[in-house]
Order: sequence, then C-alpha cells, then structure tokens
Amino acid sequence: MAQVPITIAGRTYRMACADGEEAHLEGLAAELEGRIAGLRASFGEIGDQRLIVMAALGFADERQELLRKMAVLDAEAKALRTTSANAKETVGHWAAQAAQAIEEAAARVEQAVQTLNAPGRQEGL
Repeated sequence: MAQVPITIAGRTYRMACADGEEAHLEGLAAELEGRIAGLRASFGEIGDQRLIVMAALGFADERQELLRKMAVLDAEAKALRTTSANAKETVGHWAAQAAQAIEEAAARVEQAVQTLNAPGRQEGL
C-alpha cells in the first residue's frame, strides 16, 4: 500500500492508497484544493473547515446531478434498445411478407407461362 502526502487548505496529510493509484489521489487532492481556492477567492477567509465543507458539498451536488443525468441516459438507452428491437421485428415481418408476395407472383407468372405454352394453343393468339 502506497503512502501519498497531499495538501488540502494548507495542511499536509499522509494518505494511503493502492499501489499505482498515487497520481490519481494527488489529482483528486489538487481538484479539491482548487475548489477551496476558488471558494476562498469568492468568500474570503471564512475558515478552512467551512471552505472544505462548502467544497465537499459542491462536489456532492455535482455527483448527484451526474447520477440524475446517468439515470435519464440509461432510460433513454433502454427505450432506444426497445425501439430498435421493435424495428427489427417489423422489418423482419415486412421482409417475410415481401418474400411471400414475390413467391406468389412468381407462381402466377409460372402458371401463365405454362398456360401460354400448353399444347393445343394456337400460335399467334
């Protein structure tokens, strides 16, 4: 298990993470530090703890919004899969009907050819 020093609101913390995840953890810390710096610039020195809570609430709000959007997209994807399946079924049905109509037309043409070529028919009629 790796140990990574991260700095949040001017304080350094030693955090544990899985080997190979150090850069990811450092990136998360940098993102949080950036959010806190933005809040500090907007609201001034209102206390590190309060800034950290505000940053955490901002991230939680964004996460909740992303989860909502994911749910909407999942529902849309499900509807599209259903529509696609229904379209395939409809195409298959129409293809079967077209094939049957072609077979019936071919049979009528074959019957007409046999009638025209039947013995005893006069040529030229």
